[in-house]
Amino acid sequence: MGKTAERIHTDRAEIARLESLIARLPNDAHVELTLDDGDVVRGTVAARPTVQVFEDGHGNEGLNALVRLEEVAFDAARTPRDIWVDRIVRIVQLPEL
Repeated sequence: MGKTAERIHTDRAEIARLESLIARLPNDAHVELTLDDGDVVRGTVAARPTVQVFEDGHGNEGLNALVRLEEVAFDAARTPRDIWVDRIVRIVQLPEL
């Protein structure tokens, strides 16, 4: 498999939360995300994320998802950033540029 995640999820409620967040991250959406550590990230969703199977550091399998934000529209000096969807605590839709 080869895909490793810091955190994986097998609990149905947490998987439903991932799916709910993903529904709010459509292709090309301009968003501001607040993460579980308080970090705030702005960008354009490169492609709607999907729940996928990952392994944790102990070889256990579970689900998680990554969203790629392209920040070019907001700051040309920034590069795309992949964010684990389970870290998102708040999504704000920003106006189209």
